[in-house]
Amino acid sequence: MSFKNLKLTQPILKALDAQGYTTPTPIQKQAIPLVLQGNDILGVAQTGTGKTAAFSIPLLQILAEKNNGNRGIKALILTPTRELAIQIDESLAAYGKYTNLSHSVIFGGVSQVNQVSKLKRGVDILVATPGRLLDLMNQGFINLRQLEIFVLDEADRMLDMGFIHDVKKVIKVLPTKRQTLFFSATMPEEIQSLANMMLKNPSKVEVTPPSSTVDKIQQRIYFTNKPDKRKLLLHLLESNGISTALVFTRTKHGADKVARFLDKAKIKSAAIHGNKSQNSRQNALKNFKNGNLNVLVATDIAARGIDIDELKHVFNFDLPNVPETYVHRIGRTGRAGNEGMAISFCAADERKELKDIEKLAAIKIPVVDEHPYPMDPNASPEKAPKSNNRNNNRQRRRY
Repeated sequence: MSFKNLKLTQPILKALDAQGYTTPTPIQKQAIPLVLQGNDILGVAQTGTGKTAAFSIPLLQILAEKNNGNRGIKALILTPTRELAIQIDESLAAYGKYTNLSHSVIFGGVSQVNQVSKLKRGVDILVATPGRLLDLMNQGFINLRQLEIFVLDEADRMLDMGFIHDVKKVIKVLPTKRQTLFFSATMPEEIQSLANMMLKNPSKVEVTPPSSTVDKIQQRIYFTNKPDKRKLLLHLLESNGISTALVFTRTKHGADKVARFLDKAKIKSAAIHGNKSQNSRQNALKNFKNGNLNVLVATDIAARGIDIDELKHVFNFDLPNVPETYVHRIGRTGRAGNEGMAISFCAADERKELKDIEKLAAIKIPVVDEHPYPMDPNASPEKAPKSNNRNNNRQRRRY
């Protein structure tokens, strides 16, 4: 099936062709016709499945066909992070290139002056994070009375990041007559309850089981001592010729330490996390995408919205406390039909996290035993292990 089979208009098809898009992903095949028919959508889809295009493409077509030249917010896309909001806005620019629709993005952490200026000129589609949206609504800069389509993206991350109350405040001021598109990678009870409240006779679109991992991603686990993790990371990057990698740490301080360590080893790296300025985060992400940075070290919240089709390697420097987060992390690779590799380090005090991840994903992650920094066999969570390098000269296996 091609995009031409989905009853898309010529301006949209022309834009997709310019992007090199020919075949829709499973979620796009399912969702686009349903959205064009005016249905509410409950989409259960992981990152990397093409869900942004699944709601952006039909949304643009619906509004373009109705466009009478009158400016006013007719669609609102609410998303949890600044990075993701910016990327959705970029997608709208690409897919809507040959329409006359205007769009804008608003988020916190930067001055509101330019954002307000664009709003005053009039926009058809607004992409927003919850905090800045409510702030500008309270100041009277945003009017949602003309709203026709509301998209809630990554609802489960809204819950994780503590935005669910802000989301409910936004919902209260939306017109009751609207089309709602609701997307979440997982469906915990509170998110299911929110969906039930927002949606009217929705069509459900589910392309992978909740919390499952993408088939094309190879997964490996390395047991090592906590003090040896940075050396093991450097060894794997160098010995396997890995030119680009996304590395997840549990803390902001940890992200900074890893980035500095790699930089000293002549591997161009940068850290992104909540303590970095918006400009710093955007510059790091831009440099990573264009190849000026080899490694991006990120905390989970800061990495939300990173969308790079060619990213082949993701490292879990620290295992996450919440097993669902593992799925989100490794979903940064293996995108757009490409293969990917997810490599995780497990120290003595992370064995429980590994067990929880394997239980949730219903898999046993293959262990790589042959590497220069194996875990001390006597290591326990109560006693920090000493570095053990006695196997430095053992035969090494890739990954």
